[in-house]
Amino acid sequence: MAFTNTGSKPATSGTVTFATHIIGALGIDWATITTAQPLPAPVPGGTTKTRTYTVCVESWRVPLGMHVETRSATATWT
Repeated sequence: MAFTNTGSKPATSGTVTFATHIIGALGIDWATITTAQPLPAPVPGGTTKTRTYTVCVESWRVPLGMHVETRSATATWT
């Protein structure tokens, strides 16, 4: 994921929250699990930082025939 600071001051901390959906064999969305990770801070003003995240879901939440999809990510800078 790429995080761009469009401001002029450095962004010094924050979190990214992932919404991972548990999808059944027929395409039904059974649950949404949210997880949060720290953002790649600091990000100086006018620059972009890239980070790769691994999103994990406990195996008991995904029975045979189901799969997971991370459908959204929301960043909050503090």
